[in-house]
Amino acid sequence: MRKGIGRLKYNESANHYTGNLMRNDLTIIGREIAVFLLAALVLALTIVPVYIDVAWMNDALHETSFTETTQECMLAMIAALFFIAARRRPAQRGALTLVAGFYSCMLIRELDFVFDTFQHGSWVWFALAVTAGSLAVALRTPKKTVHALANLLLHRSWPVMASGFLVVLVFSRLFGVHALWQHLMLGDYNRVVKNMAEEGTELLGYSLCWLASVRYLWQTRPAAAGVRVQITESAPARHATSTVTSH
Repeated sequence: MRKGIGRLKYNESANHYTGNLMRNDLTIIGREIAVFLLAALVLALTIVPVYIDVAWMNDALHETSFTETTQECMLAMIAALFFIAARRRPAQRGALTLVAGFYSCMLIRELDFVFDTFQHGSWVWFALAVTAGSLAVALRTPKKTVHALANLLLHRSWPVMASGFLVVLVFSRLFGVHALWQHLMLGDYNRVVKNMAEEGTELLGYSLCWLASVRYLWQTRPAAAGVRVQITESAPARHATSTVTSH
C-alpha cells in the first residue's frame, strides 16, 4: 500500500515537472515567433527609405539620401549601444569596446564625404584613432576581453551579425560591380539602378547587424543573466524534490 502511495506521489510530481517544462517550451516558442515577426517588420521597413529616394526624391540616391542616412543612423545606434554597454559591464568592457569601435569605423567610412571637407581621405585617420582607442581599452584586461569575445561568438545572435557583415562587406560590393550592371542593361545602362541595388543591399546588411546587436545586448544584460542563473539553479532542486517524494 505504501508503495502504491509513493508511486502516486511520484507521478504527481513528475506530471507537475513535465507541465512546467511544457510551459517553458511554449514560452520559448511564443517568444521566438514574436522576435521573428519583429525582425520581419524591421526588414520590411528598410525598403521605405529606398522607395522615398527613388519615387519621391527623383532617384536621389547619393551620399545624403534617405537610404544612406538610414544606414548611418543604424551604425551610430549600434555603436552607441555597445559603448553604453561597455561602460556598464566591466567584465565585458574590452570586447564590447572593440565591437563598438568596429561599428564606429564603419560609420566613419560611410561619412567619408564629411571628413573630406577637412582633407580628402582624412576619414582613415579618424578611423585609426578610434581603432587605437578601442584596442587600448581592450588590452587593459586581455583575458576578460578574449573570454567576452568568445562568448559573443558562441551567442546565437552572432551568425545573424556575421551575415550582416558579409552582406555589407562582400556581397554588396560584388553585387554593385559596374561591369555587371553595364552588361545587364547594355545600351540602357542607368547608374541609379545600380546604386539602388547596391545601397539597398547594404541597408539589408546593416539591418541584420542592428537586429543581432539589439538582441545580443538585451539577452546578455545583467538582469537577464541573473534570471538564467536562478532558473538553472532551481531546476536541479525541483528534480531532487521529485526524487525524494518518490521514495
